[in-house]
Amino acid sequence: MNHVIVKNLKKVFSTKGCSVVNAVNGVDLEIPHGQFLSIMGPSGSGKTTLLHLMAGLSKPTEGEVIIDGTSLESLNDRQLTLFRRRNIGIIFQSFNLIPTLTAEENVMLPVLAGYHDVEKAKLHEAVDKLLERLQLTERRGHYPDTLSGGEQQRVAIARALLLDFATEQQGGLLLADEPTGNLDSANGETLCRLLKDLCRESGQTMVVVTHEPSVAKWSDRVVTLMDGKIVRDCTPNEL
Repeated sequence: MNHVIVKNLKKVFSTKGCSVVNAVNGVDLEIPHGQFLSIMGPSGSGKTTLLHLMAGLSKPTEGEVIIDGTSLESLNDRQLTLFRRRNIGIIFQSFNLIPTLTAEENVMLPVLAGYHDVEKAKLHEAVDKLLERLQLTERRGHYPDTLSGGEQQRVAIARALLLDFATEQQGGLLLADEPTGNLDSANGETLCRLLKDLCRESGQTMVVVTHEPSVAKWSDRVVTLMDGKIVRDCTPNEL
């Protein structure tokens, strides 16, 4: 079974002048377990909208997203929140760290936000493992404004992966929206290598929205959007 199935997905926005924008316009996509997929396209092509639909952060006008056999459209708001919390990690370009929390506390946000089904010992073991894996152990007590951009993004990745590691769940879904957008080229390459390694080591299915070929080259597959439609589906070598 494919990890993610997108069926005839559409998202229509109406603007003030009553004009209609087809942000996502009939997308069909299947993503196997463990695949690292990049979504490319110019600004306004529908990349981020598609990612938000796959994350259940936005509801489609038409079509559905199915993750591990569960249609997001079949879930009410509470069920969707719980499903997303347990099955989907999300990384944003702007990091979205809480400035008054340390790096370690930011990593623990999924639990602090109300997910209590993890044993405390397993939780702390997962935090330690992630901080070590992402080379943040010595920075765990630091606040975001004292961390570099690359370190802040690694904290955001650790937060997105925490529940997978704490519950020893392999092969979760990780969605990233322009994760290198606020990083210099050196930190961007380090981050891409890290994402690739995580994908291989833990069986993560990874979907990264980017406009940079230097990021897409790390993936297994590249889908290009234009005007809300898939216009190309290829390997990085074919770009």
